[in-house]
Amino acid sequence: MNEQVNLRSGITGRWFRTTLLVVMAIVLFSFLIGYLLLRNNYQSTAELRLTSEYSDSVETYFVSAYQANGEAGFNEAAREYIESFGEKDIMDVWILDGEGNVLMSSSGFTAPDEKMPDYNAALRSSAKTGTWKGRTRSGESVSAVTHLLESSGNRFGAVRYIMSMRGINKQMLLLAMALFIAFLLVMGLVILSSYFFISSIVRPVREINEVTKRIAAGDMAARLAPQDHNDEISELCENINYMADELSSTDKMKNDFISTVSHEMKTPLTAIKGWAETLSSGDMDPALFKRGMEIIIDESSRLTNVVNDLLDLSKIAGGRLTLRYEKIDILAELDETIFLFKDRSMREGIELVYNAPHIPAPAEGDPVRIKQVFENVLDNAFKYNTQGGKVTVAADLIPPKTDGEKATLKIFVEDTGCGISREELPNVKKKFYKSNLSVPGSGIGLAVCDEIIKMHKGTLELESEVGTGTLVIITMPVDYVKLDTELPEATVQMSRIETEKDSIGNEKA
Repeated sequence: MNEQVNLRSGITGRWFRTTLLVVMAIVLFSFLIGYLLLRNNYQSTAELRLTSEYSDSVETYFVSAYQANGEAGFNEAAREYIESFGEKDIMDVWILDGEGNVLMSSSGFTAPDEKMPDYNAALRSSAKTGTWKGRTRSGESVSAVTHLLESSGNRFGAVRYIMSMRGINKQMLLLAMALFIAFLLVMGLVILSSYFFISSIVRPVREINEVTKRIAAGDMAARLAPQDHNDEISELCENINYMADELSSTDKMKNDFISTVSHEMKTPLTAIKGWAETLSSGDMDPALFKRGMEIIIDESSRLTNVVNDLLDLSKIAGGRLTLRYEKIDILAELDETIFLFKDRSMREGIELVYNAPHIPAPAEGDPVRIKQVFENVLDNAFKYNTQGGKVTVAADLIPPKTDGEKATLKIFVEDTGCGISREELPNVKKKFYKSNLSVPGSGIGLAVCDEIIKMHKGTLELESEVGTGTLVIITMPVDYVKLDTELPEATVQMSRIETEKDSIGNEKA
């Protein structure tokens, strides 16, 4: 039933109804017009030859003979004319008397009772000429023309020319057969060529349908074979394969994400439950109690961060992530974030270097979300680093080229951690993606950060090399404030920051 529906309503059926029938009608109409034109040409040629046999000289010849010797002279002239008639193999000529009776014929044979509508038409015509097309009593198709002969108003005879149309009709039949065969050949070629062309479209479309059904059913390994032609169908197949690759990658990232988040939530829950049971057991050492409470608070914060990341991801996917814009100083928010990471820097033995210009960078933004971006980027720089490593943060404010434009604030965060491979780097900002599964984290922080920066009309870019570290570049438009006195600007080439910059650890000392 599906196959029948496909034949009726599919591409082949539509092509048959809209293209083949139209082509067939056009070709058939063209052959029909050609046949009619050729038939008319044949008949016109025959009629021209039939009518051109009689001329003024013929009429003068018979009239002169009649005037000279009467009927005897007319009869003699008729005999001589028939004997000298040169078109006997093409047509027959009859000589009639004044009553319309046949006196003699070039073929030597006459039918006394043969009807002669052309003779009757000549009697009624002022031009003394009549024509007729039809069939004789024997059934032969003929064309005839009769010319009356008169002298001083007295009709003394007539000349009738008769041409058989059998040869012409036979030629027209052969022509019709030839045109019909040509029509069949043309339509055969059209159908054959169209069949191969339609098949080259229908076959890959059917394969596409089968593969997409398999993908929809969960078979992420389904792929389309390369096509023979470099056309739109081939491009569609490549795009479907690319889509399948992306879906497969996304599905894998989703599964890894579920596993990671489950682990991220299970670990703090286990710690919270364990210490809650311990603390509820009764009297214990105050120091142990304090330590247990600190762990519960820390793990609760960790659990809260995971839940917040999930909520943010849900809002981004649904287009419901909103910002509360107000006038803020971006560099001031960065200063506060750096301050929060001082203790962590000393606790984990990672050097934190910070250098930024001492000028305001005002902009319309959400301070909570901006700080969330800075905290996430710095948290990654520390998580993927090792003891004895280094995290360098710098900022540069680029003035606008013309008055009235926004200035450009660039913030650089560079670490000396494990780095990201070139193959993985394009994916690190995608949802669910996590380059290093051994490091704690949900793997959606950068995706959220990238969306927040985009909503602030900025960009978040990454450069990384395995074994060397990662550089995060945050670019945002800010208002330009021109100060009365110039202050020294920061050097922003993060991979070559001079060693004389003081680390925050040294500043604290």
